[in-house]
Amino acid sequence: MKIRVPASIAHGLLSIALLVAVPLVAHSAFAQGAVTPAPSRFVGTITDIGGNTLTVKTDGDGDRKVEVPATAALKRIAPGQKDLSTADSIQFSDLAVGDRVLVKLDPDAPAGTPQALQIVAVKQADVALKQQKDREDWQRRGVGGLVKSVDSAAGVIVLTSGSGATAKTITVHTTKATMLKRYAPASVRYDAALPAPIDAIHAGDQLRARGAKNPDGTEIAAEEIISGTFRNISGAISSVDAASSTLIVKDLATKKQMTIHITGDAQMRRLPEMMARMLAMRLQEAAGGQSGNAQPAAGSAQRSGSGQWGGGGGGDPQQMLNRAPAIQLADLKKGDAVMLVSTDGASEVTAITLLAGVEPLLEAPAASQSLLNNWSMNSGSGAADAAAQ
Repeated sequence: MKIRVPASIAHGLLSIALLVAVPLVAHSAFAQGAVTPAPSRFVGTITDIGGNTLTVKTDGDGDRKVEVPATAALKRIAPGQKDLSTADSIQFSDLAVGDRVLVKLDPDAPAGTPQALQIVAVKQADVALKQQKDREDWQRRGVGGLVKSVDSAAGVIVLTSGSGATAKTITVHTTKATMLKRYAPASVRYDAALPAPIDAIHAGDQLRARGAKNPDGTEIAAEEIISGTFRNISGAISSVDAASSTLIVKDLATKKQMTIHITGDAQMRRLPEMMARMLAMRLQEAAGGQSGNAQPAAGSAQRSGSGQWGGGGGGDPQQMLNRAPAIQLADLKKGDAVMLVSTDGASEVTAITLLAGVEPLLEAPAASQSLLNNWSMNSGSGAADAAAQ
């Protein structure tokens, strides 16, 4: 079967990737630059506690062990707190696996296992609470979409979002106080995003902002912005390597073989056949297009009534996608057609969002005209559903 690849279908998948990835990580004091790691200190997550020794999985160079003598100063701060003068003092017994810690080493300690002079901890429970509050705030006060233009001098970014009757242009106003971040190369982790000037944002980028919106959501005074450039790939799987957690996919747009790395952060779903045909039909209808191959089957699916996938004319593409079953790497096999959004790269990329069971979508070029907007970053409840997983 020859599969046609409309470019904007893949762009639509890219749009949902960001709404999934953006809200997941809380702002810690460490991520916001309260303390800059140096050779005499490190930041990471506690993975083991034995006696008076901590094992910390660092953010940079693997596991490190550190002894915590009774003389060490132990502090607890809230995520985002920067002033250590208001931090609470804690005991060694208050530390737990999963806590985030900044460990300052004692330069005068005897040779052997490093000893801590000071530990500043962010409790795992505090991080989880901050994550939840951040997700809710991004949902309530956030906007997102595709960058249409950037006026660096004026500090104004124009986005496009929505489709049909819901299509709109969003003007994002920035100031010197706006926190501007950009995803790091080969990463979609919010905590790994790096500060970047407004000049780093370009037309075609995906962007999400949060702040004070006007009543109709067409303007926002941004307090925080995160953006990135990503790649979209559609094609058939040539091979699956479970040991290395990779796929080889022949990109139908470039005709090149791509190595796709699958990490634990990847969002992977499979569209059931009826759902895929129904989705293709609805996208075609929204675009005013026709497809001789997909229309009869899709129409049959519509007549099946109001089933699990929102039949009978109800539901929107974003909601349908969110209800698609999650899959694992082991569920994919050679020959499966997939659409995915990934980090940028020439021959090797890391998957952000992967969708299998997409043959009807790739056979429906007219559907591509509205898919981007239907799966935009500013998708409402779909974002909250995805972020909560």
